[in-house]
Amino acid sequence: MRFLAPTAALLFALGASATQADKPTTTSHAPECTATSSTITDAFFDLRPDTARKSTTSKPNKYGVTKDYHARGFDYGKNFTLNICGAVVDPVQGVVGINKTTWQNVSAYYESKGEIFSIGSQSVNLTSRGKKLVLQYRDGSPCGPGSATKRSTSPGRASPYGDTSKPIKKPDSPKKISDDDEQSIRRKSTTISFICDRDPVSSQATISFVGTDPDECAYFFEARSVHACSQVEPHKPGSVGPGSIFGLIFFIALLVYVIGGVCYNRTVAHARGWRQLPNFSLWAGIWSFFSDMFVILLASCTRLFPGSRGAYSNLNSNYSSRNRNSDAENRLIDQLDEEWDD
Repeated sequence: MRFLAPTAALLFALGASATQADKPTTTSHAPECTATSSTITDAFFDLRPDTARKSTTSKPNKYGVTKDYHARGFDYGKNFTLNICGAVVDPVQGVVGINKTTWQNVSAYYESKGEIFSIGSQSVNLTSRGKKLVLQYRDGSPCGPGSATKRSTSPGRASPYGDTSKPIKKPDSPKKISDDDEQSIRRKSTTISFICDRDPVSSQATISFVGTDPDECAYFFEARSVHACSQVEPHKPGSVGPGSIFGLIFFIALLVYVIGGVCYNRTVAHARGWRQLPNFSLWAGIWSFFSDMFVILLASCTRLFPGSRGAYSNLNSNYSSRNRNSDAENRLIDQLDEEWDD
């Protein structure tokens, strides 16, 4: 039993290392535009194939989505242009209420009376809320009562810009907006709810406009996509996958089998040489079977060629002599076994 103690210690150490490697590290981050379900175990969502990217001749988009998504407003009176987990492919300019440096980050917008209003900037934070998969865009154009986005006012209500038909003269020294005033401004936002669509005909996601709040600050959309269906999370780099765990278990079992068998045959059966291996007669019989099959197949193949009868005779004679030598060896081993028993 003392020989099995190192094997048991090695088995315990390898099992502990496999358990530690299988645990996810706290420093690993989920890829962008992906989410893990909060209700279904091992359910993973990846919407990166639905992101529209500008096609170039040097590096084309491997997913094939190269144009922005469009959604009709119907009774709302405006149509929308959006992208999923990315800025719109076709760049926009002159966005109302947005700093020029952030125009390139607009992910959803609509056009009204020749002006472009952003309803959210780029975000890749895909969230799983129960059975819903949600993506939100924030920091759009200003909204709410008295916002700069409403150019037309109702009768009897003065516009915050005065008479919009006349050009506004810019002051020589514009007043800088404080951080508190900037934070108090309400801005448009977009919420996209994704639904699993397993229709094989629709290979690309479709987005539909659902509605907005009375202040036109929050916009809601519904997107149907095959990539919104749950799937198995891919193997993370640096972690131990199922194949590696299976291989490790197989290696440990093989190691225990060989070391334990050698210790038993050496100490109990007093075996020496190759006979110390566990089930030596079984493995020797398997090796003899495959070697005999190889000789037979080789002899059969040589008979197909002309002038190979002599070679076949040589192989047959060698095979017969090898069998005779094997019989003599077996008789000698039996004799030694009988002498050992006496």
